[in-house]
Amino acid sequence: MSDSLHFHDPRRAPFSIHGLYQPAFDATPPDPPYCRLPDDVAAATGPEVRYLCRHTAGGRVRFCTNAERITIRVTGSVGAMYHCTPVMQHGFDLYIDGDASSTFLGTFGFDPASATYEATLPLPTGEKHLTLYMPLYGEVHTLEIGLPAHATVSPHRAYRHKLPIVYYGSSITQGACASRPGIAYQSFISRRFDCDFINLGFSGSARGEGAIAAYMARLPMAAFVSDYDHNAPTPAHLAATHYQLSETIRAENPDLPYFMVTRPNFFDTPDDRLRREIVMESYLRARRAGDNRVTFIDGAGFCTPLGIGDCRGDYTTDNTHPTDAGLARMAAVIGNAMAETMGW
Repeated sequence: MSDSLHFHDPRRAPFSIHGLYQPAFDATPPDPPYCRLPDDVAAATGPEVRYLCRHTAGGRVRFCTNAERITIRVTGSVGAMYHCTPVMQHGFDLYIDGDASSTFLGTFGFDPASATYEATLPLPTGEKHLTLYMPLYGEVHTLEIGLPAHATVSPHRAYRHKLPIVYYGSSITQGACASRPGIAYQSFISRRFDCDFINLGFSGSARGEGAIAAYMARLPMAAFVSDYDHNAPTPAHLAATHYQLSETIRAENPDLPYFMVTRPNFFDTPDDRLRREIVMESYLRARRAGDNRVTFIDGAGFCTPLGIGDCRGDYTTDNTHPTDAGLARMAAVIGNAMAETMGW
């Protein structure tokens, strides 16, 4: 058998892309082929979001193959944030998906100073369903997947829950400070429930704007998670937009499970407490209006000790963004709320 590689365009069948704005795949340059929003919505929301929507947070490539190795060719951006790993900003990691769980296979090694690279991982023998997670804080301009020429390639199994959960929020929602793409809290939840998702986290730039609220309200989805507490520039701004966002989503989705999340409360500051009260008031207002599909999730619950003393500080990288342990804790708390509300 030949060991020569055949390189595939993952935007084409039998590969499937999840978590990205797929009509952009057919756009002509200079529009980015991998992005999270249509350009008109991003532009109407603001220049920061128009830039950040080109980060591929939540983007995944799924397929099935019997190949014994996989190579990726990538061109994109180079990350430079001190508190985030290169692989989180410009790398990919790979999972093998079983019937009941998924197993991490590895990350693709590369030169973090180079925007172009080629990297290979070995694969176990036999047919396997694979999910390739795309960078959380970087752009992907081109992506090719190389498999041995003799290998079979077929579609991945469909997600058990095909309608995606839509997450809207801050840099934490986008994925800071996961060590690698598959550690974002939405990815934990996706693997737990075998559900699709869309990550609309925009670092420092999620402020509940009308343009993006109207866009999100029209998305087909299984649930909506409002997690933008951190990015409201002031408590007054949060109070002015938080319930309004829920009304916009609810107007188009009267029975949708809606989760109102407060930011991780590592140190319980007066600002933390005030913002928590604002989100709680949105929740209570919705309940008073007869909304029984809304759930409040207290960010203080992300930071509770796990039997090893007061380790709240160890859940954060820089007193704001969670570590991998903090993101896993977020996924557990939010996921438990989803299981109870949605019967998953």
